[in-house]
Amino acid sequence: MAFYFHSPLAYIVLFFFLLITGFNFYVGVTLINRVATEVTMVQAFFNTGFFWFTFILVFPLITMRLFSEEYKMGTIEPLMTVPVHDAQVVFAKFTSALAFYAILWAPSLLYFAIFEWQTHREAASAAGAYLGAYSMLLMMGMFYISIGCFTSSLTKNQIVSAIVSFVAIAMIFFMGWLTFFILNVSPFLQDLTAYLSPIHHMAEYSQGIFDSRPVVFYFSMTGFMLFLTFHALQRRRWSS
Repeated sequence: MAFYFHSPLAYIVLFFFLLITGFNFYVGVTLINRVATEVTMVQAFFNTGFFWFTFILVFPLITMRLFSEEYKMGTIEPLMTVPVHDAQVVFAKFTSALAFYAILWAPSLLYFAIFEWQTHREAASAAGAYLGAYSMLLMMGMFYISIGCFTSSLTKNQIVSAIVSFVAIAMIFFMGWLTFFILNVSPFLQDLTAYLSPIHHMAEYSQGIFDSRPVVFYFSMTGFMLFLTFHALQRRRWSS
């Protein structure tokens, strides 16, 4: 965590992240004011193009330095000689990135509080919508940060790490849109894309509709990616 806040990158990311999410909230409020709709403010905020653009872009920025910087600066060797297990190193890197990710989203709670204070309207249909939206935000963040950890463990070049993680995350994200581009889609493919689609997951959870399948998917895939990161780190240890 200290590594994040001792570098200017964290503050640059935080500034532009809040700028874009604030604009996204403004767009949602404008839409609700102009169009008669049953969509709540929580749904409008978490299901727009601005939201997904910011969401996908932030992960390469906060994970590209996790291991790549250690490789580049030569500090990975002293780190590997301290009396900690490789799994502890991976988990510490992952949790620090996840904590910073949570800090990025924490101010968005103020948006809804201000909205309700100014408009005297509920921003969500029920408390479960808040819980669902932020739970899904956390679970998706866990998975995509674990992807960033893995790509960062493969190279000493931060830019390469960022590009590879961005491409991998974007491919997973757009897999949920396959049914819109392919005609005569089989029921199996429809179910598969719905199972993988973060858009579908967020649309349900931001309404307070809970489904255990995304929970199993995100937690299992996060564990799998951290497992790969652990072995990539061990492979580098024994090959050096």
